[in-house]
Amino acid sequence: MMKKFLIALLTGLLFPLGVINSQQKDWSLEECIKYAIENNIQIKQQVLQTAVQENSLDLAKMKLVPTLNGSLSHNYNFGRALDQTTYTFYNQTMQSDYLYVGGETPIFNGMQNLNTIKKSKYEVLAAKEDLQYIRDDVALNVALAYLQILLNKDLVAANQNQLNITLQQIDKTKKLVDAGSVAKGNLLQIESQAGQEELSLINMQNQLETSYLTMTQLLELKTPAGFEVVAPVINVDSNSIVTGNVDEIFQIATGSRPEIRSSEMKLAASEYDLKIAKGGRSPKLALNYSFNTAYTYINNLANISFKDQFKNNKNSAVGLSLNIPILNGWQVNKNIANSRLSVQSSQYSLEGTKKQLYKNIQKAYTDAVAALKKYNASLKAVASSEESFRYTEQKFNVGMVTSVDYNASKTQLLNAQSDMSQAKYEYIFKTKVLDFYKGMPLSLDYK
Repeated sequence: MMKKFLIALLTGLLFPLGVINSQQKDWSLEECIKYAIENNIQIKQQVLQTAVQENSLDLAKMKLVPTLNGSLSHNYNFGRALDQTTYTFYNQTMQSDYLYVGGETPIFNGMQNLNTIKKSKYEVLAAKEDLQYIRDDVALNVALAYLQILLNKDLVAANQNQLNITLQQIDKTKKLVDAGSVAKGNLLQIESQAGQEELSLINMQNQLETSYLTMTQLLELKTPAGFEVVAPVINVDSNSIVTGNVDEIFQIATGSRPEIRSSEMKLAASEYDLKIAKGGRSPKLALNYSFNTAYTYINNLANISFKDQFKNNKNSAVGLSLNIPILNGWQVNKNIANSRLSVQSSQYSLEGTKKQLYKNIQKAYTDAVAALKKYNASLKAVASSEESFRYTEQKFNVGMVTSVDYNASKTQLLNAQSDMSQAKYEYIFKTKVLDFYKGMPLSLDYK
């Protein structure tokens, strides 16, 4: 029992937590997306920015609350000084204490406070939509990296299979050379081909390792060591079609995509910012109130106590103040002009966001259709290449074709298989992107 505990303790000390977690199980796409969203730095920063916007909203609301401030001072006066409690001048050292409490309650200021609250609400909503957009972007990047791993695994398997076939053929050819049935040049040619295929396999393995690194970096894992993904069975029906059309998908996306909603919220915020600027032309009415009292050391010579002076010198006031803007260096007018320009800029931003979304959907749709066509064509190419390779291999085994023809047929088969795998995963990714624009979660539910 103690031995197991020490092993577990040493394992925890020697390996980072992220590495241990990645070695425990194979990761599904949904798990990868969830983990990436929880650990992405950009998402965490946007969460903080959203909190800042929420604090700004709270501050805007607090401007409706009456203000109340106080001050307390103790002063020394030397020489000729005025006693503020008796308005008498004394030519001697005098000490004085002053207490003031006062504040203001805004009554009307051109609706600026209310419009600031509404503006801040839209800014909070925009920040939340920006947060969701970053999450979606991370999810799409993870999905792309996930499918890239699956593609590279297929390509490694295809290259490994080709190399195995070549190695088997080398053994057969050696026996034929030893028996004198074929020339040694055929064996040398196949051995050369094996060397090239081994290099291709190493290159594909390196690409697979790079795709693992890309994924683990997206997940903020410290190392790809021990990381593996679930390889679901993904079969694309050759009779599949890309559902919907660009305009239908765009119509759905404009009502659900966070980048569109964020632009709409920012436009609404800019419109309220214009109202705030226009409020600068309005008179401002406020209720003012104050209380103050004082004590002087000179009066203390007349045996007036500190308590009595503070009581006798009390003064309170309440009143209304009206501030009428007349000429302020055209600042109000310029603020209004700049706010109008900001509204126009926000309108262009919303229009640009919609156009970019339409272009993204249009490209994803076109790529999905093209990938499906390429996949169906590659299915036929793989079938015919497999048949051609079997026929060529049989002829090569009896010396009816050269090793050059044999290698060319095998290379043609590998290329067809690679094209089919690339078309399959490209089609899957593009259709998942289109589903994502329709508001559907990312998952690999192909069977």
